[in-house]
Amino acid sequence: MCAAPRQRQPFLGLLPWGERRVVAQALRTETVGGLVLLAAAIVALVWANSPWASVYASVREAHFGIPALGLDLSVGHWASDGLLTVFFLVAGIELKRELVVGELRTPATAALPVVAALCGMLVPAGLYVATASLRGGSLTGWAVPMATDIAFALAVLAVLSTSLPSALRAFLLTLAVVDDLGAILIIAVFFTSDLNLLALGGAVAGLVVFYVFQRMRVRGWWWYLPLGVVIWALMYNGGVHATVAGVAMGLILRTRPDDGRQGRQGRQPEKYSPGDHTAHLLRPFSAGIAVPLFALFTAGVSVSGTSLEGVFTRPEPLGVVIGLVVGKAMGIFAGTYLAARFTRARLNPDLAWADVFALAVLAGIGFTVALLIGELAFPDPAQADQVKAAVLVGSLIAAALAAILIKRRDRIYRRLSEEENRDDDHDGIPDIYQRDQAGTA
Repeated sequence: MCAAPRQRQPFLGLLPWGERRVVAQALRTETVGGLVLLAAAIVALVWANSPWASVYASVREAHFGIPALGLDLSVGHWASDGLLTVFFLVAGIELKRELVVGELRTPATAALPVVAALCGMLVPAGLYVATASLRGGSLTGWAVPMATDIAFALAVLAVLSTSLPSALRAFLLTLAVVDDLGAILIIAVFFTSDLNLLALGGAVAGLVVFYVFQRMRVRGWWWYLPLGVVIWALMYNGGVHATVAGVAMGLILRTRPDDGRQGRQGRQPEKYSPGDHTAHLLRPFSAGIAVPLFALFTAGVSVSGTSLEGVFTRPEPLGVVIGLVVGKAMGIFAGTYLAARFTRARLNPDLAWADVFALAVLAGIGFTVALLIGELAFPDPAQADQVKAAVLVGSLIAAALAAILIKRRDRIYRRLSEEENRDDDHDGIPDIYQRDQAGTA
């Protein structure tokens, strides 16, 4: 007799216990980092508009490094090319984990978040192009409003003290991970110039060695840290944005622990995979130091009545604002809704499509990667500052609208959160997982 078909989990339903623990750990670090990021952005804005604005500019433009190796960079460039490489390394590990053991490992589970993320990138880009074209502006900033800043979005949720269910938070994280991959591909393909093929070939050779080390189960940070620095330096000198090196190494790192049957005979099995271990070590540095320092030396733009007026009157900044506020909400919601209908996914009965729309609006916060792409797309400092101001304004508008939409449903979120966290027997596992053994990891 044939076994009954396994019941399909509803969309945005209860996460498996193992997956929920991993997601919760990642979101906890990103939330704290997001609050630090928010503070850094505020400090940058206050500093850049204070009587000490010239000091801010001097510090940001101060150069240091090793000129003989082509690494004599300003503080601002070290932040964007160096510190953000750590951010993209962690993003690459998270993407690899999602593809191998997470929500993206099967086409059925990957369809919804991937389609939603792609639509959430294409629609903002299209709205930017339409706005800039109609008003005679430059089209080079089309990629600026495409990425979601997960840390900033989680910081907004923390400030709101909301109890968003874990499935909604996990969906937001998955969207951001796919966004990050799209952003790095865009940077690698569209913002690469003056290629040095010799240096680029050296970077590729370094990545091959990195891959071989992983295949051979070579352990020890003393192998990988110097190799990673060399790959990063060669990638930078090769003409490709150095953050690409971070994503590439993150995708190479193994995300399954070695059970001891592979590699050298007699080797002790790994408790954690190299990817998980690296992400565990680097995520606090990335979220709490690297990204906030990038924000500190990037978000400091001059704010005045004239500059704010320019955000809504000049075609490029206006395109960024419309892309973030309208494009992200429309793209993610429409992509999610259509993908759900096409795959016949059943929405969690405890939630409504209004919750998905609120999440789509929240995804319009595009701070870190949007600022990075803005700098690359507009080399002229005056134009870059206008686009940065537009990113800040668009993100603030998206955050405010999302706050209103989320707070309207907060009573429902609190009830769901209490149900999925109740642990009456105090065994460390929520009771809901013990009632439904199918959800146990």
